[in-house]
Amino acid sequence: MKILVIEDESKVAHFIMKGLQQSGFEIDLALDGEEGLKKAQESQFDLILLDLMLPKMSGWDLIPKIRESNSAIHIIALTAKAAVEDRVHGLNLGCDDYLTKPFSFAELLARIQVQLRRGDSAGALELRASDLVLNPLKRKVTRGGKNIELSNKEYLLLDYLMRNKGQIVTRHMIVENVWDASFDNVTNVVDVYINYLRNKIDREFEPRLIQTIRGVGYSIRG
Repeated sequence: MKILVIEDESKVAHFIMKGLQQSGFEIDLALDGEEGLKKAQESQFDLILLDLMLPKMSGWDLIPKIRESNSAIHIIALTAKAAVEDRVHGLNLGCDDYLTKPFSFAELLARIQVQLRRGDSAGALELRASDLVLNPLKRKVTRGGKNIELSNKEYLLLDYLMRNKGQIVTRHMIVENVWDASFDNVTNVVDVYINYLRNKIDREFEPRLIQTIRGVGYSIRG
């Protein structure tokens, strides 16, 4: 699932993005209101985390503009303003939820999950490849009904493969999207983690789902 973070405080933005990426979300960042509105209108997101005190265009002004172009998107407002009238104003403008700073990441993640569950059934959000099922809200993976325990990186790698099911993804693409780093031609980290995944989701099951495309990368079949 894809989340747009509209936040101008770099430390807060980094804190949010790091936690959400480790939780398996795809994240885009906008540093001011105008950039945030442009991204919200031009790309598809499942949820927006919106700071209300932004340069160029405030979050208060952004909310109705975002709602004009996408009435169904989930919006959680983030702000240091804790007064009741501010929370009421934000909710009346069209926020789905309101979280005051400072906040714990655990609470933020819980509120995000609540909003996503309201919009979609758990089954609609699940990623499937044959009898392999990944539920991103519960961070649960099963194959043939059997629970599969994965490390954080194994989970993120599988999530990326399943979101690109049937397509070939290169090692370069995997490193940039799962490890969020530039590609190092001498590293074998991708191959190592592919083997970890194979041992857990393919070794005791049929058919084998993770395919090696020699000289190119990997693919997971449905």
